[in-house]
Amino acid sequence: MKLGFWLCLLHVATLSAGEAAAAGANFAWSGCLAEGGSVNTTFACNSNSGTRVAVGSFVVASDHAGVVGIEATVDIIAKSEALPNWWRAFGIGSCRSGLSANFSFGLDPASACTDPWSGQATGGIGALRTVWSSPQVDGHNPATGQLLLVGALPSSSPTELLANTEYYGFKLVLTLGKTVGSTACDGCATPVCLALSSTKLVMSDNSFELLSRASTSNVITWQGAESCPASIAAANRRWGEIRALYH
Repeated sequence: MKLGFWLCLLHVATLSAGEAAAAGANFAWSGCLAEGGSVNTTFACNSNSGTRVAVGSFVVASDHAGVVGIEATVDIIAKSEALPNWWRAFGIGSCRSGLSANFSFGLDPASACTDPWSGQATGGIGALRTVWSSPQVDGHNPATGQLLLVGALPSSSPTELLANTEYYGFKLVLTLGKTVGSTACDGCATPVCLALSSTKLVMSDNSFELLSRASTSNVITWQGAESCPASIAAANRRWGEIRALYH
């Protein structure tokens, strides 16, 4: 009887560990999700100083040697008719320079997530696509934007990734400048959803693993946004349904 009891506990523990390490991506404010990162952050929109940092992390489905880069897509979905100026924060025609990305995790705890880059990855945001950019965001929904992030290791220093291990992926840094004052960009208080909809790990032989699902949670919110879709594709379906009511 005792042996059966302990075998049952071992089975439950194994299932829990497997679920925790499911292949996919996670997204959280202020840290890796497994290390206490939060799914929502708020800001009183009363200052031009400070930052908010979101961490993308991932678990691969199988072991990989020779990993040399990461490509990630973060979908921005505003709870408004159009993406606010405050969130048009990168690239030509932007209201402010408020978005950047890095791959530096040297000061992070590395207690539940592992740093695969060891300070060697370089890169950042490649583009912010909106309905006002060229090319436009997928679906042409004015309430959405799409950030494309790229990080790369030197070809001479590839890294190895192991399945069932959660790795830090990137940091998305949101600065709070131009929130108040004569040059302020409107829309800081608008609730916004951010979804890490795609994470691609690239190998030195040009093969890759694409993660398009959550490991635990790949959606974070700004100002308590509710009913957040997991990607722009889902948001565009809803947008299409709303527009269809007026045709």
